[in-house]
Amino acid sequence: MSKLTAIDLFAGAGGFSLAAHDAGFNLLAAVEFDQHAANTYQQNIIKRLQPTTRVYAQDINQIDILSFMGELSLNSGELDLLLGGPPCQGFSTHRIKDSGGNDPRNQLLVKYFDFVAKLRPKVFLVENVPGLLWPRHEKHLNKFLKLAREHKYNVISDGPLIINARDYGVPQNRRRAFILAVREDIILDELTWPPKPTHIKPDFDTSFATTAWKSASTVFEKPPQEILDKLIPRMQKVLDWDEEKSTKVVNSLIFGNPLPEDDWCNRHMMHKPFMIERFRDTELMGSREEHPYTLKCHENGYGGHKDVYGRMYFHTPSNTITTGCHNPSKGRFLHPWENHGITLRHAARLQTFPDDFNFIGGVMAASRQIGNAVPILLGKALIINIKESLLCRKQ
Repeated sequence: MSKLTAIDLFAGAGGFSLAAHDAGFNLLAAVEFDQHAANTYQQNIIKRLQPTTRVYAQDINQIDILSFMGELSLNSGELDLLLGGPPCQGFSTHRIKDSGGNDPRNQLLVKYFDFVAKLRPKVFLVENVPGLLWPRHEKHLNKFLKLAREHKYNVISDGPLIINARDYGVPQNRRRAFILAVREDIILDELTWPPKPTHIKPDFDTSFATTAWKSASTVFEKPPQEILDKLIPRMQKVLDWDEEKSTKVVNSLIFGNPLPEDDWCNRHMMHKPFMIERFRDTELMGSREEHPYTLKCHENGYGGHKDVYGRMYFHTPSNTITTGCHNPSKGRFLHPWENHGITLRHAARLQTFPDDFNFIGGVMAASRQIGNAVPILLGKALIINIKESLLCRKQ
């Protein structure tokens, strides 16, 4: 039996593609406008895994879809799975008030559908930020869903569903919207969507099941014992736990492999001396709110985002990895115990990229690629579910 086929639009560094490859799909093509991300895809997906995959490093609006299909020797209706996450900045929940509603990037959601209309894949899966569901974006979303129904696709659950990566073995609290649509000739009676979670919220009072959410500690090398000794009273203070419970949780922590010295991604943001001093004053599990001084941007009573300049917690999934993941001013991206931001490799591990996956284009470009990616384990769980319940069945 030949492999199932997939195409990845707005492919980025290749998170969705790597997940599809690991799920047993033949990636026919990927489209990615950002040149650094396209180079990363070429280096990590094409050269190592899929020598027949074609990368279109160009604006998706400039692609003639019929010519695209001809180059891939692909007829309408033959493709099994179309993937893609149109750029999410226009839909981001971080946009202030009603900004972003008219962002031209929002039109890319409908452009994605131009490929659906011509390719007529058996299934398509779209990923975006939860802000896609906000009222300001309603017209773009409704137009997309209307087009799907008009072209005889069943939109599962009638629209986007929010899925959290932590429920599928990703050590990160990452909520994203997914739209799954299935061509009307494909039987749906064995589909469960979203797939049943493989990991559940831990019960720190009773047991530490192997199926509990993976904690951020799993991507960091094991710290010196003196750090773990300090962590126990900090857990008592921050979480209001007793010593027995705090000790039990600290002793249960699982840590990752040390970062290789020659790994290009084993690098963090270079901070100014006064910032390093402030990081030294930030205790384990601490945040800027514990400091006696106030950042200039938070003067005059402005609260701002409370997680900025915060240390990552050890025992829970990390906060969402964003395009600013290398910069502690952008969120709780301060190393759990060292006095600098997390490294690019730590961020990539939190997105479940393998350690031999390298990002091209410099630190800023790499952090953008990492933050925009679909976590590999999440993508794989979703795609395997689609494969087994929809595409590998006799229709």
